[in-house]
Amino acid sequence: MDLTAIPFGTTDWSKIDPVAYPGENGTAYWRTCLFGEVRVRWVEYTPGYVADHWCRKGHILFCLEGRLDTELEDGRTFTLQPGMSYQVGDNAEAHRSSTTIGAKLFIVD
Repeated sequence: MDLTAIPFGTTDWSKIDPVAYPGENGTAYWRTCLFGEVRVRWVEYTPGYVADHWCRKGHILFCLEGRLDTELEDGRTFTLQPGMSYQVGDNAEAHRSSTTIGAKLFIVD
């Protein structure tokens, strides 16, 4: 991640229209900004959301609300609650997300 070519700025996330991405179950709503090659997202998962794929992209993910369950391809599972985060590198460990109660996340990748 290269953060050298980004001038100072502010983002009003309420002014960015969410885009719906259906999962295996439920829906993810993304509000996305691009800063050079860095993607920054405010993501909301509906209750019952289950991702429809294994993700291999690196992220830094911060849980704002709800609860997020993350399963790694090797079977390990991790749960994030508000105030917790995870980080994973590109192609490091395939992962997929789900939530029973819904979650709001801030993601940089």
